[in-house]
Amino acid sequence: MTNVLLIVFSMSLIYLSIANRLMSYVKILAFQGILLFGVSFIELGEMNPLNLTFILLETVIFKALAVPLFLNYVIKRNAITREAEPYVPNFISLIIVTTIVVATFLLSNTIEDSQLNKVYFVAALSALFTGLYIIGTRKKILTHVMGFLVIENGVFILSLAVGNEMPLLVNTGILLDLFITVLLLGIFVNKIGDVLGSGDVDQLRNLKD
Repeated sequence: MTNVLLIVFSMSLIYLSIANRLMSYVKILAFQGILLFGVSFIELGEMNPLNLTFILLETVIFKALAVPLFLNYVIKRNAITREAEPYVPNFISLIIVTTIVVATFLLSNTIEDSQLNKVYFVAALSALFTGLYIIGTRKKILTHVMGFLVIENGVFILSLAVGNEMPLLVNTGILLDLFITVLLLGIFVNKIGDVLGSGDVDQLRNLKD
């Protein structure tokens, strides 16, 4: 069942590559949070109950609810247009992200390690590279934040690969890092909206000392 959820997660990355509306990004991030909750619940059944509860609350409350609602607030607060404004056509993005997923799958087959869960490996690396691709090819500052969140989901999947041995301290560090980053970037986007009236990365080139 976890393999099915991770495959659906990888497919959501492909859909993310062709999404134009910012709200589509927000909904996909919320959907990924639900998928990660399902994977955590199924995979980490033998984990210490305290750690398991913390991870489940993190995925449901934070990834699936709090972060999407916060991003939705930032979009409305700054009256940001609903277009993600990519630098490259959607068809090219679709080909590139699909290539990323296929390439990570082929790479996993070249690794001879019985301890490696290939589905986790493919989903995690696909999320990492897709997040980087989104950051590099989108104009909106807020879309860059969402790209970072996709990368963080990839890191979270890598953590789940060794889930039953992952201490609470590591997971707390992941949550605090994500919370502080989103909070600071949200404040940054708010200030950019107040000063420039736009969430476009190109506007940053006009800033002077």
